[in-house]
This record gives sequence, structure tokens and C-alpha cells, in this order.
Amino acid sequence: MHLVNLGARLGRAWALSLAVVAVLQATAGARAEPLAAPAGDVILTVHGQIAHSNGAQGAALDRELLKSFGVITLHTSTIWTDGTSAFEGVELAALLEHLGASGSVLRLVALNEYAVELPMSEAVPGGPLLAFRMDGKDLSPRDKGPLWMIYPYDTNPAYKNEVSYSRSIWQLTSIEVLP
Repeated sequence: MHLVNLGARLGRAWALSLAVVAVLQATAGARAEPLAAPAGDVILTVHGQIAHSNGAQGAALDRELLKSFGVITLHTSTIWTDGTSAFEGVELAALLEHLGASGSVLRLVALNEYAVELPMSEAVPGGPLLAFRMDGKDLSPRDKGPLWMIYPYDTNPAYKNEVSYSRSIWQLTSIEVLP
């Protein structure tokens, strides 16, 4: 009877070992997959504490790479525009998830070097959107592009405050993920 229990224990240990190895291989494969190189003009660089990059300077992203992270449309009004607009872009949370960001603070910088910092905990699904289109037109630097961080002001009144407005950076070109 003692040998039967020992055999059963060894069998369970062997099965558990195989399961752990399978999980580790799947995880390693997912992490090892490199981020594609941009084919077009780079509109955003992300650096700092990220697991996935495509160069020595972090992740260089063109519009198509950003779109590959999942485009959503947000209908909202802003204090800078008339009426409700349709903003298309990538949620900040989706971008950070795809890049394997692991910091606690984000520093966002615009073309004119205006910068804002926000806690990474603010990057939640249904939260800030990195918009590259407004009302069907690509955003250019003349109209707050290449990227404008927009909050869902109309669907979540908690974002209608001076802190969120000050973090709604336009002409966004760089994000640093800080510890």
C-alpha cells in the first residue's frame, strides 16, 4: 500500500511539473515576441519600464502600429471644441498592456515639450483615449495632433474636473513609464 501511495504521488508530481513547464513555455513565447518596426512616420515613442520595444529607444509607433492595439470611437464633448465630436484612437490602458508597462507614473510630453504626469492607475479600460482622428479626420499638429489624450467626459462626469482637463495633453509625441 505504501508503494501505491508513493506511485500516485510521483504521478501527480510529474503531471504538475509538466503543467508548470507548459505554462512557462507559453508565457516565455508571448513575452519573446518582438514589437513590429514602424512602417510609416513615428507619431509616438514610449520608453522606460516597458517589456516590449522595437528599438534601443523603446517603442516607436506609427499610426498603423497604434491601430493594431485596437481602435475605439469615443463620442464626447470637450471644453476646447464645439458640441460632441467622434474621437478615434487607442485606449491608454490597451497601449500600456500591449507594451508590458510596469511602472507607477506616466510622463506624457507634447511637441512643444509641455509635459504632464499621471498615475498609471488612471490608465483603465473606458478611461483616457489617445485619439488620432476627430470627426473622421486625422489629427495633425495644427489641430492638436498627432495624438490628443481625451477622457470620456460625457459618459463619466468624474472626468469633468481641472485635473483631467490639465492632463488632456494634445500634440502628444512621447510617453515615459516611470517606477
